Amino acid sequence: MKPEIKEEKRLKRKRRVRKKVIGTADRPRVSVFRSKKQIYAQIIDDSLGHTIVACSSLTPELRERIKELKEKGETKNKVEIAFLVGKYLAEKAKSKGITKVVFDRAGYKYHGRVKALADGLRAGGLEF
Repeated sequence: MKPEIKEEKRLKRKRRVRKKVIGTADRPRVSVFRSKKQIYAQIIDDSLGHTIVACSSLTPELRERIKELKEKGETKNKVEIAFLVGKYLAEKAKSKGITKVVFDRAGYKYHGRVKALADGLRAGGLEF
């Protein structure tokens, strides 16, 4: 299947999911974007249209932690890195006073890196 068609199908699924998933001030939305090498997540208040907290596998503090773990041989693949991103995002959200969120998978299947990120959010103490 061509990459353009694949992306169009994902965006169609994303629009269908976004009709139902809305973030509010007391329960913001966690949006996920997955590229070939990286994973990005942000917590958004849709009523104001503002991003409250954002994190990715390229965040400087997290990159240092990932680099240290790779040197020790503890982290090898993108799924484990996605878990760390989720856990780090949950820590940042907790410091801002956010405990409950709505998860927006953005048209991706709920497995692999997307599921690992969600598990990291749960491990960090967020409810959804």
